[in-house]
Amino acid sequence: MSSANFLPDLSPPDVQQAAQLIQQAYSSAQAQVDQRRIQQELVEIQRRPEAWGLIVPFLEHLDPNVQFFGAHTAQVKIMRDWDSFPEENAEHLRDLLLKLTSHSILTGKGKIVCRKLFVAITSLALRIAPGSPSRWPDWIVSAVNSLSSSGMPPEQLLAFLTIVAEEVETADLLGSSKMQMHQSLLDASPMVVQAVITSITRPTLILPELQSALKCFQAWIYTLRANDITPIIPLLITIMTPAPDSGFDESSFSAASDVLQEIMTRSSLAGGAGAGTLTEPLLVWLDAYGDRAGSVDGVSHSLCKLLVALGDHSTMYFASNITSLKPVLGTPYRRAYFTQKFLHLLLRYTGLPGYYGVDEEASEMTLGFWYLFQESLWSVEYEDQAEDQDGIPSLLDVKEKEQWAVVNAVYVQLVEILRRKVTWPDQRTLSYWAKDEVDRFQVYRRDVGDTLINAYYILRNDMLGYFLDDMQKRFAQPNGSQGWEEIEATLHCIMSIQEAVPLEDNPFLARLFGPDVLGRLPTSGQDRIRRTMLGLIAAYSTWFTTQPKAPTPSSTPSLLMNAISYVVAALPEPALCLPAANALRDLCDANRAALAPHIGAFAELHAGLSGIPDTEKCKVLQSIASVIQALPPEEEIPPIQAIVSPVVEKLAQALHASSQLVDETRIIIISQLQTLSGVAKGLTRTQDSLLILDESPEERAEAERLQRARDDYTMVKVREDLFNTIRNVATFWSMDAGVSDALSDFFRSITSLPSDITLLSLPAAPIFEIICLACQRQLTAVWLSLANMLVIQLDPPVLFSASTLKSAPSSEALGVISTLLPILLEASLGVLGQPGAMEANPDIVQAFFGCMDTIAKHFLVGFYRLPPGALDALMQCAVTSLSLQERYSLVATCTFLETLIRRTASSDDLGDASTMLIQGHGRPTLRAILCGFAGVAPRSATQNLIELLSIVASKFPAETRTWMTDILFADDFVQSKASPEAKRTFVKAIIGSRSPKKTREAAQQFTLVARGLEGTSFGYASVNI
Repeated sequence: MSSANFLPDLSPPDVQQAAQLIQQAYSSAQAQVDQRRIQQELVEIQRRPEAWGLIVPFLEHLDPNVQFFGAHTAQVKIMRDWDSFPEENAEHLRDLLLKLTSHSILTGKGKIVCRKLFVAITSLALRIAPGSPSRWPDWIVSAVNSLSSSGMPPEQLLAFLTIVAEEVETADLLGSSKMQMHQSLLDASPMVVQAVITSITRPTLILPELQSALKCFQAWIYTLRANDITPIIPLLITIMTPAPDSGFDESSFSAASDVLQEIMTRSSLAGGAGAGTLTEPLLVWLDAYGDRAGSVDGVSHSLCKLLVALGDHSTMYFASNITSLKPVLGTPYRRAYFTQKFLHLLLRYTGLPGYYGVDEEASEMTLGFWYLFQESLWSVEYEDQAEDQDGIPSLLDVKEKEQWAVVNAVYVQLVEILRRKVTWPDQRTLSYWAKDEVDRFQVYRRDVGDTLINAYYILRNDMLGYFLDDMQKRFAQPNGSQGWEEIEATLHCIMSIQEAVPLEDNPFLARLFGPDVLGRLPTSGQDRIRRTMLGLIAAYSTWFTTQPKAPTPSSTPSLLMNAISYVVAALPEPALCLPAANALRDLCDANRAALAPHIGAFAELHAGLSGIPDTEKCKVLQSIASVIQALPPEEEIPPIQAIVSPVVEKLAQALHASSQLVDETRIIIISQLQTLSGVAKGLTRTQDSLLILDESPEERAEAERLQRARDDYTMVKVREDLFNTIRNVATFWSMDAGVSDALSDFFRSITSLPSDITLLSLPAAPIFEIICLACQRQLTAVWLSLANMLVIQLDPPVLFSASTLKSAPSSEALGVISTLLPILLEASLGVLGQPGAMEANPDIVQAFFGCMDTIAKHFLVGFYRLPPGALDALMQCAVTSLSLQERYSLVATCTFLETLIRRTASSDDLGDASTMLIQGHGRPTLRAILCGFAGVAPRSATQNLIELLSIVASKFPAETRTWMTDILFADDFVQSKASPEAKRTFVKAIIGSRSPKKTREAAQQFTLVARGLEGTSFGYASVNI
């Protein structure tokens, strides 16, 4: 063995003491606290320069744990402490590691120890091989020759080559070093390929060596050229081929299959390359040996994965050759035969017998192929069509029809299979399933729904026709109840494809919602099929808008009223109330105008809500409110009063009883608030207000008509009672988390921009006051985000304005801000100013500065009308938050400061406010930015700090020049890797910059230098995070 006299020489007692420490760390008798302490001591030992001297004695120790720590120490010292290792000893360390590795393998040391030594050798190569001249030229071949000459078996040599590829691929290298190491892999590729071929072509295969060879080849696939990979493919196919007398060998089959999958996904042959050398040889093999498709065992599972990988790899091949008459070399068959055989095999796996997640776990893997196949079918140019064909268009048409006939047949079979696969078992079988099996099957049904969408794009109405005909046949059976699971599966399939079905009149959907299907579904019991039908109705709620609208109710119910009746019938049943309420809400929201003539029926529905839980009642009332909104404004008043006043009264009664039954009262308050939110949402029109901002007489007349209805005494009284009750709720219950969330949703629903105002909408100003008072009681992100929203509503866009310039806010709105902003600031800064408060509440910090940013955009002057000291306190809080480690709160702070500084500096109405702001807070802000670059702030927020620096430097260049120099060279500036020269270069670049791009580049470079990331791929890859 090479001498280790260049390493530190440790005394035997010191070595023994360290070895005992390792043994204690791995001892199960040690307490967890002691083990953590020992681990820390071992880490400290590894950090010392003398730790180099532990490598050899530890590897010679009898305890495998100590041996492992010795190999681990070699790797750690090379990777972490290489800069302190004497450069002249690098070659000696290389020779020593090779000898130690050979000796460890030949003496039977554990695989984990040998693996660590392989990693250590590769880590050393990453240190000394790059460069010119290289201190380890041809290092891979050199290392293999050295290890092989010492008698290392092929299995271990292949394991070493596996580590080499893995470590080099993930190494943090840049520029020429990275290229040089990649070239070393390319130079060694012929040797690797030959070693693999030798191991997998032995007359008698040795399984461990075979597995090691295949794993090695897998690791090198990303590096190897196509001509290196191609010779291996037939050998892999041979390994998978079963022996005539013994059948498939699962271990070798799975190993070869895994490599082929890797070739098709990660190699230079990925993405459809190698049709003649990869795709077609596999298709020929599948034709001969693919009969295992459809069974459930280890070989079959691996075969399914291979089929899926081949499908993903060769999708375009299959799409373009589904009817191709081109021959496949070496066979009597044509491409169409093999393509259709592949699709047949894949369909067999898609339709494996039994239930997914219970009886089999392979069918789900095939679903993704059908999406890729459908996409390829639309984009492929068929080879037979691409030829001239003597200019006969009719021949081309015939060929295209033939191709699509086959495609349709494949997808029809797919739809039939998937409809069967999503069928639930009967209740007796289902009772034996575990909960996780039920959950997995439900997820599988959702995934199948995505695949069915792709099938719909191929089959269109033929698919709906198949589903409707299938249900008609089952309805015709003598005992229909025996087929409810099958019918439910069909309904689930129709529901899954809703997003792909065009929003137009459709005869098949008309059959679905007519008496032939909907009219024959059970209306009692059979909860599963009824729940699915309710979900289907909700999914197709917008489709009913394509049906003609009857001016008045007629004796023959429309398809829409059929659906409404079916949904309403399910509302009283606890198991179906939730999906029924959701379906009713969606139907009413999408079909307001069509349902408005039936308002009397909805009044009856409202009168009969006593048996429906409050949690679902709010959705029913939202549904009714949606229909009410379609009435003329003056006709909305009585029904709005009828549905809102009882809820407000119940809410007021709950407040009076709150001192006795707190929990019950809390539940009532939340449910009534949710109900009022639902009503407010229902009354909001569905048309986008941005699409109606014009000066048409009709819109003006409609707005005036709405305002007259709002001014009606009845509606004024309803809003007044509503506001007073809500104010009391906020006063007494705003500190309750559940109630505050319900209040938040209510405030968002009941307030609006002028373009979206309803008869029930409340003005923003008094709500803003409630929010500020709630912040005084308990500051939360919920209240601050609401304040943000209300600030925008206080300064809304002007309706029917011809000007493109935004007008100044009204004096009334500015008065509201001037009154309430000091209250909001006092409450917020009082909380955030506490030690550790900002670190503990990043959501509050983010919401607070988001609100301040909105105020700065809409009511900038409000900050300069604050009481003395308030703006200073706000700026001090902002500067402090620039050092936070939570990205989103820091980003919100940067955005606020950018807005405040830019708008203040650009305003002509604020006098010397700009000078006062920058003189008072410019230097602390700039110092926080620079400290952030140097490592105080998270790297993910660097771009935001750069934008803030750019604003400050562009608006105040003279001050920036002076302050940057003072800050960067001050004794109290944060410790960093930036040298004085780097700091001077940074200052010069910023001061001389004339564009944000130059500022950004200079700041990014300084950040890398200051954090010690210059020259690393990790650093350069993250500068744009």
